[in-house]
Amino acid sequence: MRIQTSSEPVPSTPSWLGEVVLISSYLRKHEVLSKITEHMRFARRRFGRYDVVDFLAILFGYPISGERTLEEFYESLQPFAIPFMALFERDQLPSRSALSRFLAAVTEAPIEALRTLFLDDLLSRPLTPDKQTGDLMDRTGRGWMVFDIDGTREAARQRALPLTDDLPTPCRWLDDVCAPGYRGRKRGEVVRTRTTVSQAHSYHIKSV
Repeated sequence: MRIQTSSEPVPSTPSWLGEVVLISSYLRKHEVLSKITEHMRFARRRFGRYDVVDFLAILFGYPISGERTLEEFYESLQPFAIPFMALFERDQLPSRSALSRFLAAVTEAPIEALRTLFLDDLLSRPLTPDKQTGDLMDRTGRGWMVFDIDGTREAARQRALPLTDDLPTPCRWLDDVCAPGYRGRKRGEVVRTRTTVSQAHSYHIKSV
């Protein structure tokens, strides 16, 4: 066995790049990228040659990478900027300043168009051919829908508000969802009630 080394620095491929390859391949296979390019337009000066899909490529890659900050994401991506953008059929990585200007100037219309595009793509290919009910089968072959209802009651923490003539009347956001109650901590506190409904999808819970 021969081991050859070199003093030249060679950056290693980020561990998260493989997941980006899978997602971008899915988007290309189902023509989602082409639909984004055709139907999402955002006219704005000082964006140069960048298009909406260029910024979306960064917004796809950044959360997948798990990097703590956008600066760290750019640092790990920089040696592989060209192949990364090629995954989204683009050839140039937008700078951080260009991304910042885009996010500050983007309007609701292209965001709504993107949401509609992904929703239509989701509804066109359901997870199963039939409606998925998630029922549990007993030993006789009969299906059951098993639910667990968990009601919780907890005190809502509210800080004291100043009451002076030069300030408007205080209005608490929790007033609409709370009621007077006592949880053994302090008299006069308000209590919030929350009910969680869970459906069993595993035989670990099958008390019928």
